[in-house]
Amino acid sequence: MHAMPDATSRSATPPPSRAQIRAWADEFDATPEQIEAAIAAVGPQQADIELHLKGSRSTTNSDRVRDAGG
Repeated sequence: MHAMPDATSRSATPPPSRAQIRAWADEFDATPEQIEAAIAAVGPQQADIELHLKGSRSTTNSDRVRDAGG
C-alpha cells in the first residue's frame, strides 16, 4: 500500500532556484510571479505547479459555447 503524500513530504523538496523559476515561467508561459504564487499554493513540485497553472487558465464548456455564439 502506498502512503499518501502529506505536507511534510511536500516541504522535504527544496525550493526552486530563481533560475528554475524563470525556466518554468518560460516553459509554462507564465510570469515568475505566477510561478511563485503557484509554489505558495501547491508546493515546489513541477507537476503540481503545471496543473495549478493549467487549472487557473482552463475554460469551462459554458465559456466555449458562449465564445462559439451559442
